[in-house]
Amino acid sequence: MDPLGARSQFVDIQSLPVWQQQPSEEAKETPLDQGDGPLGHEAFPSPFPFRPDINRKIILYTGDVALLNCTAIVNTSNESLNDKNPVSDGIHQLAGPELREELIKLKGCRTGEAKLTKGFNLAARFIIHTVGPKYKAKYRTAAESSLFSCYRNVMQLAAEQSMASVGFCVLTTTKRGYPLEDAAHIAFRTVRRFLENHGNSIDTVVFAVSDTEESVHKKLLPLYYPRSEEEERRCLPLIPADIGNSEGEPVVPERQIRIAEKPGSLEDECEEENLELDLGQVGNHAFARMEGDVDKQRKLILQGQMSEAAVQKQHQRNYSRWLCRARAEDLSDVAALKALYQTGVDICGRTVMVVVGRNIPVTLIDLEKALLYFIHVMDHITVKEYVIVYFHTLTGEHNHLDSDFLKNLYDVVDIKYKKNLRAFYFVHPTFRSKVSTWFFTTFSVSGLKEKVRYLDNLPQLFTCIKPEQIDIPPFVLEYDARVNGPNHPNEASGL
Repeated sequence: MDPLGARSQFVDIQSLPVWQQQPSEEAKETPLDQGDGPLGHEAFPSPFPFRPDINRKIILYTGDVALLNCTAIVNTSNESLNDKNPVSDGIHQLAGPELREELIKLKGCRTGEAKLTKGFNLAARFIIHTVGPKYKAKYRTAAESSLFSCYRNVMQLAAEQSMASVGFCVLTTTKRGYPLEDAAHIAFRTVRRFLENHGNSIDTVVFAVSDTEESVHKKLLPLYYPRSEEEERRCLPLIPADIGNSEGEPVVPERQIRIAEKPGSLEDECEEENLELDLGQVGNHAFARMEGDVDKQRKLILQGQMSEAAVQKQHQRNYSRWLCRARAEDLSDVAALKALYQTGVDICGRTVMVVVGRNIPVTLIDLEKALLYFIHVMDHITVKEYVIVYFHTLTGEHNHLDSDFLKNLYDVVDIKYKKNLRAFYFVHPTFRSKVSTWFFTTFSVSGLKEKVRYLDNLPQLFTCIKPEQIDIPPFVLEYDARVNGPNHPNEASGL
């Protein structure tokens, strides 16, 4: 029996050969291979050099992605997350009806975005759902950018959640009309760039393809993941001219100067491909919504003269700006700390988020980026009830976030964070940390004090969350066994 509960029908990715072990094709000499002068290949280094360390992370698998026992597999769907396609149908059939219920709560997914659910009856612990673009030749640039976002956001989410392995299906379904070969180029280069720049925490990426898709992927994979220096040299002339920027994102020179927030009007020189995206901005600014003067509203807030509804609306607008920033910035350096991650569910079926205090180097990290990362990870979690487990184990002064930062975080986040937090489990507290927490929850924030539960040992935690539902850092397990011994009471202490 697999530790994740997989049955025999599931495929253990450890049994699959990695790309580096696959035999390369026979060399086929072309006129380009004869170039030895200054214009030959040697004068131009490959943008995708031979990297055996990356190749050992890549698996090309012909079969059903739903059968893989990766940490997460990827489901391709539509904006309503109810698409009927062979990949999605197979995932739903194996995961069970709970998946459909979970997707309804997500309230859809925009093209290019990625959302996370549990894997339910799958061997994979999680499913990452994303929506590929519809392809039309005249909107090709927009479609390329959206498809890049699909792969990039899936990889980003996997890194942020400290996932060891990800199983991709082909994200472009037949009815969305995206040319298979064009899509494969974007998939391979985006994943390659992510593994180069941010992929230290990811051990395995599986590309799951069907029999009809296998030949195209097997032909293009060597361009981006050459298995030898000879294969790198041989594939160089076959690499497309457009390989994107340093992250693999499609680059259109005339669009390299971007404005972050549009005033709501369309630029005359805007290209036809972005017309639909630009139209989506109309009506999102204060004037189109017939709101009052924003500066005047802020002044009234400071003077305490605005209604509660208006204050909440202003707060929601402020949170939305933070969320946009969180989605746009590269937060992989904060994710690599593995200080915040999602694990299983508690005995009531609520999502469990883990915070590891020892992994927060307060004096070394950018606290604003830490706040952005918290928002980016937690936004989709907090739409329903959840609990937080905080391991205070073996923390030092350099791991303790000051009250000003915590107060700012509490003030910035959306109301759903506070409303849907059902419990905050404080594991291995010290006397000093209890006193600090009491002062903070009593005088700085409201509504949190009654949710804090102090747990002196892990068996107390296991009365709320089953051991198989939570990933506990090894040093926490070792500390608990050393300090508390194998047998101690199973009753949690209150605040």
